[in-house]
Amino acid sequence: MNLDLYNTTYDIFCNLIETEKPNILELGCGPGNITKYLISKKPDFNILGLDVSPNMIELANKNNPTANFEVMDVRFIEKIERKFDAIVCGFIIPYLSKKDRKELIENCAKLLTEKGILYLSFVEGKYEHSKYQTGSNGSRMFFYYHELNKIKSELIENDFQILNNEDVEYKKQNGIEIHTVLIAKQNKRKHNNMYS
Repeated sequence: MNLDLYNTTYDIFCNLIETEKPNILELGCGPGNITKYLISKKPDFNILGLDVSPNMIELANKNNPTANFEVMDVRFIEKIERKFDAIVCGFIIPYLSKKDRKELIENCAKLLTEKGILYLSFVEGKYEHSKYQTGSNGSRMFFYYHELNKIKSELIENDFQILNNEDVEYKKQNGIEIHTVLIAKQNKRKHNNMYS
C-alpha cells in the first residue's frame, strides 16, 4: 500500500494536536509506518502502538526505536488505564464488524483527553457488501465496508466534532478504491471520571 497518499491527512492530524510532547496511541500499528511518519514530522510525539500480531510489533520496534509498541487486540483497549492526547486508527476499521467499530469509537472517546484528536481511515460502502479479500501478500482476510453517515453519527454520539473529511484515491489492479479519512476532536467530557 502506498502510504504517501495519506501524508497530507497525517500532517493535518499533527497540526491539530496542541499539546507539547503529546501522548499518541496508534491502533493496529502494523510495522509502524504511520508512527515513523508522525515522528519524522514531530519528534516530540510520545507514541504507543498496538497490534494483534507479535511479528508486526517486532517490525514496528525495529522501525521506530524511540516509540513503544505492545501486542494487543484493538477490541480490548478499554483495559488501558491512561489517557492520550490523540489516537490514530489508520485502516483498522475495515477489519472490524459494526459492533466492534461502535465499541472502538466509544473506547477512543474514553481514552482521549479533553479536546483529544481522533484519526480514522476506512473504505466507505454498504456493510452488506463486506467480504473476504486477498491482500498483496496473498493472505485472505474479511474486509468490512462501513457507511460514512453511521460513523459520523457514532462520533457525534460520543461527543466528537468532525474537523476534517477527506477522500483519498487508492489505485488497485482493478481500478480505484476511495479511502475515507475522518479527523475529529473530543468536544466535551461526559467520560471525565474514567482513569482520572
